[in-house]
Amino acid sequence: MHRRITAIRRGVLAAAALALATGCTAQAVGAAGAGSSPAAPSPASSASASPSAAPSPAGASSPAGASPSAPASASPSPAASSPAPSSPAPSPSYGDDKPSASASARPGGKVLMTKGMENEQVRELQARLRQVGYFDRGPTAFYGSLTADAVTAFQTKRGLAATGSVDETTWTKLVGMTRKPTANELRPPTSNALDTPDPRCMTGRVLCISKESRTLAWMIDGRVVSAMDVRFGSVNTPTREGTFKVDRKERTWTSTLYHSEMPYSMFFSGGQAVHYSADFAARGYNGASHGCVNVRDEARLAKVFEQVRVGDKVVVHW
Repeated sequence: MHRRITAIRRGVLAAAALALATGCTAQAVGAAGAGSSPAAPSPASSASASPSAAPSPAGASSPAGASPSAPASASPSPAASSPAPSSPAPSPSYGDDKPSASASARPGGKVLMTKGMENEQVRELQARLRQVGYFDRGPTAFYGSLTADAVTAFQTKRGLAATGSVDETTWTKLVGMTRKPTANELRPPTSNALDTPDPRCMTGRVLCISKESRTLAWMIDGRVVSAMDVRFGSVNTPTREGTFKVDRKERTWTSTLYHSEMPYSMFFSGGQAVHYSADFAARGYNGASHGCVNVRDEARLAKVFEQVRVGDKVVVHW
C-alpha cells in the first residue's frame, strides 16, 4: 500500500512537472513566434518572464489567468513612447492664432480709392479711365458716384470683382492698359472730352464746334490750340450747322432781341455768334442759348478772341 501511494505521488509529480514544462514551452513558442515577426516582444510578456520587472498598468488591471499578450499589445507600458491621454494634440499655430494674410486680404487686394475720397491719385484714376473710354469728363479729383460707376463698368468688362472701389488688382490692370496722364489730361480745358475733329477742321484756321461732345476747339492746320466747353440753342432756337466764316467781332455786345450781354462775340451766321455766357457759367447745361454758341470760360475765350480773325472758318457739326 505504501509503495502504491508512493508511486501515485511520483506520477502526480511527474504530471505536474510535465504541465510546467509544457507551459514554459508554450510561452517560449510564443516568444519565438513574436521574435520571428518584425514586432518587438510586448512589455507584458517581458514582465511575466522577468519577475523583478515592475508590472505594467495593463498587467495590474488584468484578471488572473487572462492571456498576457492581448492587453499588452492594446495598452503599452509607460516605458513606451505614447502621449498622455489627458493632453490632446495641439493644433497648428499660425502667427499666434492671428488670421493669415491670405485669409484677411480682400479678393482684389488692399482698397486704394473709394467713394468720398478727394486727392491727386483720384484725379489720375479719372484721367486713365478717360483714356480707355470709361470717364467722359474732365478729372475733378473727387471720387463720387460717376467715378464709382466708371470703375464698376471697367471691373465688369475685365472680369474683376465689380465693387466700384479701386483695389490693388483693379489699379494694376488699369495702369497696364493706359499711359501716364499728361498735365493737360489731368487738368483739361474742357469738362467734356474733345470730339474727333471734323475733316473740314483739319486745314487752315478754324473754330471747330462739335454738338456731339459739346466742345469748341480753336485749331490751326489740324492742331488744337485751345479748347472749351460750349452749349447750344434750344429746340425752338437751334444753333445752325454747317461751314461758315467769322463775319464780325464785338468785344462787348448786347443782344438787340433778348437784351442779354454777349462779351467776346464772334458772329458767323446772321445773329448767331460764339460768345461768353454768364448764365452758362452759373447754371451749366441746365439752360440753353437762343441759337448762339455759349462759352463759360471767359478768360480762355478772351485769349482766343484776340487770335481769331474776321474770315476765319467756323464749322458746326455733330
